[in-house]
Amino acid sequence: MSSARSMTDRSIDPIGYFLEDMEQHGRSQRTIDAYGRVLKEFERYVDAAFDTTPAGASYRDCTAWINTIRQENAESTVASYASYLNRFYVYMTQVGVLDENPMALVIEEMDETIDANPTRRDVSVPAMREFVGLIEHPLHKAVVVTLLKTGIRAGELANLDVRDLSIGVLDHDPRPQLEQKGNSLFVSPDRSHGERSEGERRNASNKRKRQTVIPIDGELRNVLLRWLAVRPDTDSPAKPLFTHTSKKWGKRISPDAVHHIVETYARENGWYRTGGSAEENVTPHYFRHFFTTHLRDRTGDRGIVKYLRGDVATDVIDTYTHNWGDRVRTVYEANIYRVVD
Repeated sequence: MSSARSMTDRSIDPIGYFLEDMEQHGRSQRTIDAYGRVLKEFERYVDAAFDTTPAGASYRDCTAWINTIRQENAESTVASYASYLNRFYVYMTQVGVLDENPMALVIEEMDETIDANPTRRDVSVPAMREFVGLIEHPLHKAVVVTLLKTGIRAGELANLDVRDLSIGVLDHDPRPQLEQKGNSLFVSPDRSHGERSEGERRNASNKRKRQTVIPIDGELRNVLLRWLAVRPDTDSPAKPLFTHTSKKWGKRISPDAVHHIVETYARENGWYRTGGSAEENVTPHYFRHFFTTHLRDRTGDRGIVKYLRGDVATDVIDTYTHNWGDRVRTVYEANIYRVVD
C-alpha cells in the first residue's frame, strides 16, 4: 500500500487510512487485525445507534458504546477496546482530520473509576513551574494554571461561566455563593451534558454532588485577568469563562479542547506519548492528581483536599462550607504551591 494519500482519502475512510498507516509503521498483522475488528465494531454501532460515523461521533456516543460493550466483556477487555479507539482518535487529530478527540474525556473517566490512586509520573513543583513557563498563549496558560491550582476536572473547567468567578474587577455580578468570599471560584453540581443551563446547552457534565467554592490566590488571579483582557466576545447568554480563540471564536471550549491544550504542551515537554498509560502521560486528570498530592502533603489535611476536589460526604463538606474562611481559604493560601514565575 502507498502512504501518499490525500486528506480527502483520510476523511472518506479514516479507519482504513489508520490501519494502512499502522502497516506502514511495521505493526504486526495480528495487531492491525485486532484494531480493525474493534474499530469496525464501533463504526457499526454508531451508524445503527446514532446514524453517524466515527468521524462524527461525540464524547456521548463513545461513552454509550463503552457502556454497551461493558455488558458482555471483562473490564480488561473494555479497557483494551477503549485504548484502541482512543489511539485511533489521537491519530486522526494529529493528521488534521479531526479537531478534537471525543475519547479523551472517556479515557480520563475510566482511569479515575478503575484506579483512583495509581502510581503516576512524579513531577515536582519546580518542574511544573518550568513547564507552565513555556506557555505563552493567554487562554492556554489560564486553562493549565486553573487546573493546577484548583484540582477541578476538564468538564468542570469547560462549564465555568464568568459569573462563577469573583476577582473584584469584573463587570458582572458573581453568583450569590461567592458573596463575601473574596477572590474565589464557584463549581456547580448542576451542569449536565446536553442540558440547558443559563440559556446555553452544555457540552460537559460536572461530577460534583455538592457545590464547591475554591479560593483564588494572587497568582491564579493575575493569569485569569490576563486572559479576560483578551477573551473574545461571546453570544452565549451564559457568558462562558473559557472560549475558543481560533476556528470556533467566542464559543465555549469543550473538555476535548481542554485535553488537546494540555496534551500539546505535555507532548512538547516529553510528558505525553501516544499509546502511553495514565501513569505515564500528563493530562488534565494528572493535574488533578498533582493538586491532590502536593496540597495534601503540604497541609496534612485530607478533609480540606477532599472538600476542594468535591468528593466528600455531606457531613464533612458542610463542616468546611460553614466555616469556609478559616477552614478553607486560610489553609489553602498558606499552602498552595507557586507555578508561575
